[in-house]
Amino acid sequence: MIDQITDLNDLRLFVEVVERGSFTAAARSLGLQTSKLSRHVRALEEELGVRLLNRTSRNLSLTEIGRQFHRHCLALVAESKAAKEIVDQTRTKPQGTVRISCPVALLSFGIADIISQYLSDNPEVQVLVDATNRRVDVIEEGLDFAIRVRRPPLEDAELAVRQLGVSTFILVANPNMVERYPTPTSIDSLKDWPTVTMADSSERYIWNMLDSDGHTISLAHHPRLATDDIASLRSAAILGAGVALLPREFVDEDIRSGRLRHLLPELATKPGIVHAVFATRRGMVPAVRNLLDALVAGFEALNQRLYPGPAKKEVLPACTESSIKPA
Repeated sequence: MIDQITDLNDLRLFVEVVERGSFTAAARSLGLQTSKLSRHVRALEEELGVRLLNRTSRNLSLTEIGRQFHRHCLALVAESKAAKEIVDQTRTKPQGTVRISCPVALLSFGIADIISQYLSDNPEVQVLVDATNRRVDVIEEGLDFAIRVRRPPLEDAELAVRQLGVSTFILVANPNMVERYPTPTSIDSLKDWPTVTMADSSERYIWNMLDSDGHTISLAHHPRLATDDIASLRSAAILGAGVALLPREFVDEDIRSGRLRHLLPELATKPGIVHAVFATRRGMVPAVRNLLDALVAGFEALNQRLYPGPAKKEVLPACTESSIKPA
């Protein structure tokens, strides 16, 4: 019969009456009217089809079936309290599992380090990362959030967005290659250089960039290597296979160490917005919220280092959250 009970709260009320020894004491403890509490217990007995309590004007006692039923109810109430405590603990400090997705390249140039530091600071949290370049369905796949890079404007949609930072692509090449060709003075001067680039199903390869005045300039080219694996492009550029257009974050260390040379530094692509998308912030547990905060702080430090100076800071959008979804 227990599987037919539709209101498990009635079990809790019944336990409270037994523990307090009277309807009046139980009602006072629960903050309910005695008559209302009595109706709940009576409805429970009617639903079960048995009498659980012997009632007199002076005394209240359990029937034999009531004693057995009470014992099982105690276990149910204890389990419900334990379940509530787990939720309360999860809401008060970072713990539990966070499921996210992230493009492979983003993991390589910063996010993996941010996540690793977050795990070190929060030993009770587990992060499961789906490293993929495909567009995931956050809700359908049960993810807490997905990290994406899109160029504005972003479409209106139901998902919420937390902005992390920006990402721009720049031209880089092996220093030895730079010495073999005339010093480039414009993007057109690269037309005779070998190139490596991201794959395009149309096999029409054009690099579109912005100059220091914000004007769009383009270079049509025929790459020696085209692939959707950005790590392979970086390796090809370092080994001298050709000029590459790569995320600044991804090659910053290579430039500083001398493995790559930054060509035409006055040129860069239109900034893409690095952001996390998720269903809603309402009810977000600390493990997820704090990881998002850590990603925001990590990208802010990275962007400030890569784009110093007042002019570049204007490019950096403020970290915001809104009900928009990238295109």
